Amino acid sequence: HALQCRLPARGGDVLMHDVLCRRRLLLSILAGPMAETQPRSPPPSWSAIPLDLASLVLRLLPAYADRARFAAVCPQWRDVAQQFLRLHPPLPLLALPDGTFYSLPYAKPFRFPGFGFAGYQGVCGSWLVFPRDDECFLHDPFARATVRLPPLSRVRLRPSNAVQKWTKWEDGERSPDPYTTWMHIEDMEGKLRMSKIILCSPNLVAALVGVGRPCHLPICHPGGPSQILMCQPGASSWSVRAYDKCRLYEDMAFYQGKLYAIANDENLFVVNISQDQCTGDPQVSRVGQVIKGDPWQTVASEDDNTPGKKLYLVESRGKLLMVCRKIWVPELEDGDFSFGNEFEVFEADFEHSRWVKVTTVGDDQVLFLGRRCSRAVSVSQYGLPGDRIFFLDDDEVNRVKYGYDENTFCSAYNMRDGKVSSPHPMISWKRCDEMCLAAWLFPQD
Repeated sequence: HALQCRLPARGGDVLMHDVLCRRRLLLSILAGPMAETQPRSPPPSWSAIPLDLASLVLRLLPAYADRARFAAVCPQWRDVAQQFLRLHPPLPLLALPDGTFYSLPYAKPFRFPGFGFAGYQGVCGSWLVFPRDDECFLHDPFARATVRLPPLSRVRLRPSNAVQKWTKWEDGERSPDPYTTWMHIEDMEGKLRMSKIILCSPNLVAALVGVGRPCHLPICHPGGPSQILMCQPGASSWSVRAYDKCRLYEDMAFYQGKLYAIANDENLFVVNISQDQCTGDPQVSRVGQVIKGDPWQTVASEDDNTPGKKLYLVESRGKLLMVCRKIWVPELEDGDFSFGNEFEVFEADFEHSRWVKVTTVGDDQVLFLGRRCSRAVSVSQYGLPGDRIFFLDDDEVNRVKYGYDENTFCSAYNMRDGKVSSPHPMISWKRCDEMCLAAWLFPQD
């Protein structure tokens, strides 16, 4: 379906201007020979254009909005677009929680027709996640498909007779014994939240679930302890190992048929999945550490400029990458705050159980990082510069300590010189509680 939006009359940045110029040039080339050979004949239908030439036009369209218009021309072009989309994914969309979308590289907002899409709480590839107290569902605005999931209020314990265990401290206070487990999460301050969800396959969904972040935690913590839950689409409940240790998980990724999760100490875990013999539902059978990370953590105070740290897992060119983002929030003399970002990228060396630092993500690669969903996209076919990291100020860390009243933008980090720029200065939104969940949406799924 063609998106209900129009191209802006003039581009807001160099990327958009370059794409428009390339498209006009190729269209003029296609139209030229027809005009010379048949100057007085009525123009043929668009479907008469050879499909190999139509595919050349498609190669110059990195934006999903343009590809949707291309596919709407005729059935033949639609088939070309579908085949091309499988091999060459377009640039992602920027999604705001009020239901507004931006189709990069354009800076004009649009909305999908029909479903409102406002109030999503997460992104899973091409799916928007809507967790509710009484239901949870995923919706794909491109295919207009919906997948039903169990609500977080319905969790099946393993073992089913699990109970809370406590130990007494010397001062008489109770402490989880031997550590915080799923059985203690509901007693913590805050509401259950789904910080990450992955549709691993049509029959397997994994989620990181914990409690809403208490205000008294240090700003380096991305949230409270969380646990890994499993379910099948359409199932009546989630499955969780009741006595497994909860960790400060930062991210999760499905890589080469296996599920991996990373904690804030950079330890990487592989999640082994089995099948319940009674119900046939998927369940976690074991969580094992495969890489021991750097235990460096920051405990920033109001008097220092110690950076916070955020971790992301991204698959790129067949490798599993850990991206470490350092965030500085120094206080200026006038009381304002100046934010700084620095990135380091590490490749998982499973043979030697270690992280190996790399200095590039590839000349043709751009990493789109988001707390809800991250992907690597090849951009060389569009003539766009690579070896960059596009990221969002979607963190829930700094907003707890500092009030955000100013606009925020998507930013780009250049791996070659370490500089941060704003590739789309015309796209901005308010950094406040209800707008902290801006995310990348990837239409290739």
